[in-house]
This record gives sequence, C-alpha cells and structure tokens, in this order.
Amino acid sequence: MKIILANEGPRIEAEALGARPLGGVETAVALLAREFSTRGHDFHLHFEGETAALPDRADLVIAVRVPRLFRTLPKGRRVLWLHNPARYLRKPRHAWPLLLARPALVTLGPHHAATLPGWLPGRRAQIPLAVAPPFDEPVAERAPPPPVAIFTSNPTRGLDELAALWPRIGAGALHAYSGAATYGGDARLAERAAPILARAAANGARIFPPVARKELRDKLLEARCMLYLGDEGETFCLALAEAQAVGLPCVVMNRGAVAERIVDGVTGIVARDEAQFTEAARHLLTDDAAWRAMHRAALARGPGPDWGEVAARFEALA
Repeated sequence: MKIILANEGPRIEAEALGARPLGGVETAVALLAREFSTRGHDFHLHFEGETAALPDRADLVIAVRVPRLFRTLPKGRRVLWLHNPARYLRKPRHAWPLLLARPALVTLGPHHAATLPGWLPGRRAQIPLAVAPPFDEPVAERAPPPPVAIFTSNPTRGLDELAALWPRIGAGALHAYSGAATYGGDARLAERAAPILARAAANGARIFPPVARKELRDKLLEARCMLYLGDEGETFCLALAEAQAVGLPCVVMNRGAVAERIVDGVTGIVARDEAQFTEAARHLLTDDAAWRAMHRAALARGPGPDWGEVAARFEALA
C-alpha cells in the first residue's frame, strides 16, 4: 500500500523520542510513521515546505490537523487526523480546503468527536492513540512509594490551578516536570509558562524541566499519583495514558477528554469539584490500601492498544 503522512513540521523522526521531550502530536506522528514503515508499505513522511518527490498517487493520504496540506499532496483516499478540539474547522481558511478535499475525519475518542461541527461532510472514525516506548513495556507490581504527586503536562494546562490547591491537599510533595522544552522551546509558550511555573513554585511545587520518555517513566514509577485537573483542550492526554500504563493512580476532573483515560473509582478518581479533588489526592497520598487497589487495577488494565493496532485502523480507511 502507498501511504503518505503529512504534517506542518518541523521534521521529527521516531529516534527523537528517546533523546528529548516531545509533545503528544509530535510523538504520535513519529510513532505512526515508524509503524507504517515497519509494516512494509511504500511509505512517505512529508513535512510542509519540503521538496522531496512524492508519488503521483497513493492509497492513503493522511494530513495532520490542517486541511490546507491536501492542496499540495497527491491524489488518493484522504484522511484528516485531528488532534485539537475540532471547532477550528469552522474557520473559512480551514473549511474551504476541507470541503474541497472531503477527507475522512479521524478523532481520538468520544469527547474529541463531539467537537466536530455537525455539518462537515466525510466519513468519521475514532482511533485512540497508543503510548510510546518505553511505556508499552511490562511493569511489575510495586510497594506504595513515598507521598509524591506528579504533574507532567503543559504548564498552561492547569498547573496554576493545581498549585493553588496544593496547600489544601497538605500531604507529601508535588513535582512538576513541565515547560516549553517539550514543544521545542517555543518562545511564546516559554513566555506564558514562566509566570505560571514561578507561581507554582511559590505555592510549594518543585519544578523540574521536561525529560525524555525513558527518564519520565522512571519518575512516574517513583511517584504516588498523578494530579491533573484537566483542560478543555485535551482530546486524549498521553500524559495520563502513560501514568496509567505504569500503574500510577490519577486524580482528575471531568474537563476535556481526561476522564476517558481512567476508570473512575478503580484506577483513579474523576472528581466532581475542587473539594473532592483535594480529598481524593490526600487519600491516595496517605492511604496505602487505597493506593494498592488502584495501582493493581491500573496494571491489570494495561497500556491499551499498540501502534500496530492504530496503524491497522488507519489502513482500513483506504
């Protein structure tokens, strides 16, 4: 099968996953590209602005997030792989190229699918992401660790609010591995993140720079729970998927898609309000029996589908 996967850029290969921190979209693109290549396809990974020759036609032409990419791509069955809340597709600069291409629309789950404007044409499919190595490796059951809560998402996605709640939790320590380095050191994100990180530190959080996934896995294995209030911009949340894959209980609120990543009351808690969030966090940080039950349930649930299953579901759209 001839497959083209196109993204805005910059070019990131799967080898970068072990070398430096990467955001969720960059990770997903790199891993799906590697999977297509290993499955024996005539595969081309293309980034906007590159001049490398592409085939005249392909069986599957996948554009990531932005419909304008289809304008310069060869003919073939078109698929738009969405990662952000899809309401932006209403804007004329996205709607017109989308209406011309009429691609299949791929979202990451039920919450994400609900953000698609109802009038958009095209087949619709939900294909969840898979975790990146080494989070797909088996994890042994472990003893309750020290009371360290961890946050590993973008600092603009609720770290301010979480840190403000931290004094009310009043148990253990809060470690945040968060910053602009995950997104290539984006200057605008760094400018927005700096005061958030400073306020979080003032509220008692320990701030660490983002780390590559192997080191991040080690940090999650040492933590007691992940705390994340959630964000309306979350359409999947690999950070929570990674935490659950290593058996780490999570406390979240029902914002965006984050509640889809845990089993409420079994592998974590979906809190109704801030009072329940702080109580659930305190409970997991101090109650060994409660922690063990959720830890074992998260391990039993496993990391979910792998990238071979994700690739197969894309192939079925051709």
